[in-house]
Amino acid sequence: MHSDPVGRRSRPARRAVFRTIAGVVAAGAVGGYAWDRLGHGGDDRDGAADGAGSGPGARSTRPHTFERLSAPGRTVVRAADGGTLATFTDGARTAVLTGPARTFSEPRTTEAKVTTDAWVRVLPHAWQRGMEKSAWFTGWFRKTLGDSSPDVFAVAFQYSSAGAPDKRNADGVRYAGTAHFGPRNSAVKNPLDFAYYDEQSDFYDYLGIEWTFPDGTRAQPEKARYGDVDCSGFQRLVWGYRMGIPLHNTNTKGAGLPRRAYAIAAYGPGRTVIPHTGTRQATDLDALQPGDLVFFAIIKDRPDFIDHVGMYMGLDDRGRHRFYSSRSAANGPTLGDLSGHALLDGTDFYARGFRAARRL
Repeated sequence: MHSDPVGRRSRPARRAVFRTIAGVVAAGAVGGYAWDRLGHGGDDRDGAADGAGSGPGARSTRPHTFERLSAPGRTVVRAADGGTLATFTDGARTAVLTGPARTFSEPRTTEAKVTTDAWVRVLPHAWQRGMEKSAWFTGWFRKTLGDSSPDVFAVAFQYSSAGAPDKRNADGVRYAGTAHFGPRNSAVKNPLDFAYYDEQSDFYDYLGIEWTFPDGTRAQPEKARYGDVDCSGFQRLVWGYRMGIPLHNTNTKGAGLPRRAYAIAAYGPGRTVIPHTGTRQATDLDALQPGDLVFFAIIKDRPDFIDHVGMYMGLDDRGRHRFYSSRSAANGPTLGDLSGHALLDGTDFYARGFRAARRL
C-alpha cells in the first residue's frame, strides 16, 4: 500500500542557470511513455482521461475505522484488516486513496518506473477534523473509493511529452494530449540547457483559449505557445483547469493557485508539509505523500529562490523518490532524467535544489 506520511512576470534570466549538469542521461532508443494498468480499466467515461483499473469497491462496503494522526493533522481511514484505505490532511483538498496498483514509465528518458496503489483525488472542500461525520462524506467516500475514473496522476500523464493522444471537448478544444514546454529559444544552442525552450507558457496557452479569472482579469493565449506549459503552468493545467482547484493570475495571496512556482510554494492553497528554509536541501521525505507539490531552487546564483515545481509520485522501482514536472530538456511533462534526474533524494541536481513541499 502507499505509505502514510509520518511527520509533518519579471523573471530571473535563465542564462544564469547552470549550463551543464552532471549525470545527464541520454534519451533511449524507445520513445513514447507507458502507463501499465494492473487491473482492467474502463473507457474515458467522463471525457477526461483513460480508464485506470477497477477500484477496490468491495472494501468500501466493509466496516472501516477512522484514526487521527498528527504532524500534520490528518484523518486516516483503516480497513477491517488494518490497511490504509485513505488519508485526508487538515486544510488540504488532496485525498490519497488505496486502489489497484498502476505502473508509470517513460522509456524515452529513463529506465525507472513508478508502481503505486495511491490514487490521488480532490475533495470538494478542504478537509477539517471531524468531516467524516458530515452528511456529504459517506456517499462521497463510498463512491470515490470504488471509482476507476482518472485521478490526478492519470490526468497528469495525459500531457506526457513522450507522447499522449489528443482529447477534445464538445467545443473542439484540445484539452489533453502531448504537451511541450515552450517555444524554441534561438539564443541557446545546447538542447540540455534549461533555457533551450522558453518558459512563461500557462495553461490557457496550451488550450489556445481566452481565460477569465475570478477577479475579472482576462488572459489571452499566445499562438506561438499553443500546446505549451511551463512547470507551474502544467500544475495549473492539471490541478486547476482539470481538477477544479481555483486559479488566479497573480503571484500574491489569493483564492487558489497563483502563477509562478515560488508563489504557489508561499501562497498556494492547502498546507505546507516541508517548509522552505532558504538554501538548505529539504530532506524530510517521510513527510511526503503522493500528489504533493515539490519545489526547487535551480537558478545558479539564487540557491534560495524557488523557480521549479513538480508533483511527487512516490518511490520508483529502485526505491528513489521520484517526481513529475514540465521541463525544458524533455520539452514538456516528464518523470525522466534528461539534464538531471527527477529525484528528491541523493546528490543529483534536482535533489540538491529541493527546498519545500505543499499539499493542495
